[in-house]
Amino acid sequence: MTLFPMHPGPAGSVRLHRTEADAVDTAGPRVCDDMTVEVALSVMVGARTGHLLVCDHDGVRTGLVTEAQLAAVRDSPAYTDRLQLRDIPGVPALVRA
Repeated sequence: MTLFPMHPGPAGSVRLHRTEADAVDTAGPRVCDDMTVEVALSVMVGARTGHLLVCDHDGVRTGLVTEAQLAAVRDSPAYTDRLQLRDIPGVPALVRA
């Protein structure tokens, strides 16, 4: 018996690892930039994903944030429970799209 791939890619192409740039182009949970870090982490756990697409109030994607980046912000000494995604200073947590 011969198995054939259902969705073959271009000949010779094999992608083993996805980068953050790859994730920007994929669908994923969208959250507003006024969401707090704690709530964003909870959304990630509930959605079983490692990233969230961050949007402004008009629904325009403004960036992407990963679980590792949010965890680093949450563990920093400057963290407060009111810190919103758009207020993360100097951290590459929001990769501008």
